[in-house]
Amino acid sequence: MNGFTLADSHSIPWRKSTVALGIEVKDLGSSGGRSMQLVRFKPGTSFPLHAHTGLEFIYLKEGEPVQDGQRLLSGYAATAASGTVNANYHSTTGCVFLAVYCD
Repeated sequence: MNGFTLADSHSIPWRKSTVALGIEVKDLGSSGGRSMQLVRFKPGTSFPLHAHTGLEFIYLKEGEPVQDGQRLLSGYAATAASGTVNANYHSTTGCVFLAVYCD
């Protein structure tokens, strides 16, 4: 399809994240400095302290992560502006979310 890229997320294998143990990702596509991933945290996983170098959007599909003391539930959406810092993003239950990164 001209100008479109399609990905069947069910057929894409999970791969280990290069950022932290207990995190797996599926790379769904990228274009024009933007990329999209499914991200899965195993129960008890914490994401290391990090600054956002560009905009980040997430949509929580399942599970319950905690971001800076706020518990997120299935259906929550979050936006992180460029330059913001995540100091304590973790999940005791595990979770899966869709992430879109804009550099």
